[in-house]
Amino acid sequence: MKLTGAQALIRSLETCGTEVVFGLPGGAILPVYDPIIDSSLRHILVRHEQGAGHAAEGYAHATGRPGVAMVTSGPGATNIVTALCDAYMDSVPMVCITGQVPLAAIGTDAFQEADTTGITTSVTKHNWLVTSAQDIPRIVAEAFHVATTGRPGPVLVDIPKDISNAEMEWYWPEESDFDLPGYRPNLRPHPRMIAQAAKLIVEAERPVIYAGGGILKARASEALMEFATRSKIPVVTTLMARGAFPDEHPLCLGMPGMHGNYTAVTAIQKCDLLIALGSRFDDRVTGKVSAFAPNAKVIHVDVDPAELGKVRVAEVPIVADCRLAIEELTRAVADQAIKADREDFWATTPRHNWAEQIARWQHLYPMVYEPSEPGLPAKPQAVIETLRAMTPDDTILVAGVGQHQMWASQYWKFRHPYTWVNSGGLGTMGFAVPAALGAKVGRPDRMVWAIDGDGCFQMTAQEIVTATMEQIPIKIAILNNAYLGMVRQWQEMFYEERYSEVYLSPDLPDYVKWTEAMGGVGLRVESGDDIENTIDKANSINDRPVVVDFRIDAKEKVFPMVPAGQSNDDIVVGPAIEAHFEAVSKKGNR
Repeated sequence: MKLTGAQALIRSLETCGTEVVFGLPGGAILPVYDPIIDSSLRHILVRHEQGAGHAAEGYAHATGRPGVAMVTSGPGATNIVTALCDAYMDSVPMVCITGQVPLAAIGTDAFQEADTTGITTSVTKHNWLVTSAQDIPRIVAEAFHVATTGRPGPVLVDIPKDISNAEMEWYWPEESDFDLPGYRPNLRPHPRMIAQAAKLIVEAERPVIYAGGGILKARASEALMEFATRSKIPVVTTLMARGAFPDEHPLCLGMPGMHGNYTAVTAIQKCDLLIALGSRFDDRVTGKVSAFAPNAKVIHVDVDPAELGKVRVAEVPIVADCRLAIEELTRAVADQAIKADREDFWATTPRHNWAEQIARWQHLYPMVYEPSEPGLPAKPQAVIETLRAMTPDDTILVAGVGQHQMWASQYWKFRHPYTWVNSGGLGTMGFAVPAALGAKVGRPDRMVWAIDGDGCFQMTAQEIVTATMEQIPIKIAILNNAYLGMVRQWQEMFYEERYSEVYLSPDLPDYVKWTEAMGGVGLRVESGDDIENTIDKANSINDRPVVVDFRIDAKEKVFPMVPAGQSNDDIVVGPAIEAHFEAVSKKGNR
């Protein structure tokens, strides 16, 4: 059967299970847009190519399936580079299709020409420049295979306009037809390494599980739960792993790192065994690397061999799929305990002392804040806690980047995996609105709330128009402190309060009017007294996007905090937690 390259591309996307494409047409990709009309694909027309990329990411985060974005050549391709880099840093499966000028025009500085494959080489797992229409089915199948296997990530397929118009004979390749020399992800853990790891676990007195985003990518939440509960080892969940282990579980210590809670940070520092599962020892978690978990032996499980030894050398490195490795560890630890005639070793005195120490830290240093006075702007923590209390158990929470992201991760109680969508590694302002849109498209049965900052919202707010036109009823809470809040916090703490270029404005733009102009419902909360009523009203609107402008206390900072470059032992808990510690200490001394 004869098809054009464009028709073959659309049929290939359908064959790979694609249901939704986020995109924006232009000259070089125009031939591909014509057969979309006759296809089963739902195309969502974004208002900026960066929005297409972040929406595809949000879709992938929420569903586990690869997000697909399609844009034109030149500026269309360069506009989506930020989203590609974001997906690359956070291991998000994403397939990006870009148009390109005709083959003969490549290298001539043709209109809207850019070296897309060259530009994106460092921010994709792999990319392809298609030079024959006959290769399209194989390349698309390879692209989906690479994006979703091993360590997931973004890939890109660049298609010249004349290749889209050329004819080919339709076929669908077998995996044996793939041309991917050297790409063979190792999924099964080595039995010898599993045995060595199990021995360390049985011998440890102060173990901690350091769970990263790889747990979610490997669909390993259930395996982690069984491993942690059977071994009775406490779990910290990184920013990218929030929800992988439920916050309300007795073994959950919460988030570690620069803005992690005191117990999670300190437990890692004092542990004698750190079991790193799908985590990459990011600088925001480790602080000063040489002072990170100084007395701990390390077991490090990751499907990407490049991560092993990159930051911290592990006593037991294991290259494997996280789920498979955890399942093997669970069995091996039980076997080791039986062989050592220590079936009750979890209740031994050193382990018992470790549990008691963790409980003391949790009692002395909980996540607390000073409530706002009546009539004054709301505290951001109160907004998030109230929002959590007034939304369904499985609500998907999306965040931008900055103070509001940290407050969201700290004060939202995550009970299920795949309910937290945020930009971790790249820290991309403007991520939340389009990512929330993509998450809602992927999970239309779920309520989707985005926590955004006023600075972040202004970067991609135009995608509210997309949400309105496509009838995607996302809800967005802007924590409006009229500042680039995290930058202001650093300037206050480390630059002698020299506030350089961080003030925005509480009233410009008017977020209510702007939202209404884009077809959504705009609401405003002036003080902490109005939080519940406004959230209740927002929750009742399900036929269009809703944006709530929460006026919050501009002086509020994110604590705890480990100053950049310092040891995690130098954690600053902040005035509210200090006051709690002093009050509890005095009470204990009486």
